[in-house]
Amino acid sequence: MRKITTVIVMLILLVSCKEEVIQKPDQLVEKDVMVNVMVDLSILEAIKYQNPASLDTFKINPRDFIYKKYKIDSLQFAKSNVYYASDYEDYKLMFEQIVQRLDAKKKSADSLVNLEKKKKNPTLSKKKNPALLAKDTTKVD
Repeated sequence: MRKITTVIVMLILLVSCKEEVIQKPDQLVEKDVMVNVMVDLSILEAIKYQNPASLDTFKINPRDFIYKKYKIDSLQFAKSNVYYASDYEDYKLMFEQIVQRLDAKKKSADSLVNLEKKKKNPTLSKKKNPALLAKDTTKVD
C-alpha cells in the first residue's frame, strides 16, 4: 500500500509541474519579434544614457518608437515578457541571442569607428617605406 501511495504522489507531482504558471496571452509577441524588440530597446536605452541630448533633440521616446515600429503596445509587450520569463531556460536562451546580436552590432560599430580614425589619421604603412628611400634609384648608362 505504501508503494502505491508513493507512486500516486509522484505522478501527481509530475502532472502538476507540467502546468503553465502563466497563461499564454491572447496577443503573444512571437519569440523572434520579442528578441528584435529587446535588442532595439537595449540599443536605444544605451543611446539615451550615453548621449541623452541626441534623443531629446528629436523628441524620441525609445519605448514608443519601438512599439510603433513593431506594431505592438506596452501591455502586449509586458504580458509577452512575463509569459516568456516564466520559462527560465527559454528566457535565458532568448537573452543569449540578444547578447550575441548586441556583440555583433558592437563589433560592427567598432570597425566603422576604426575605419573613420584611419581616414582621419593616415598610418605609417601608407607612407613610403624608409628602406626604399635609401635605395639608389638612379640609373647609370
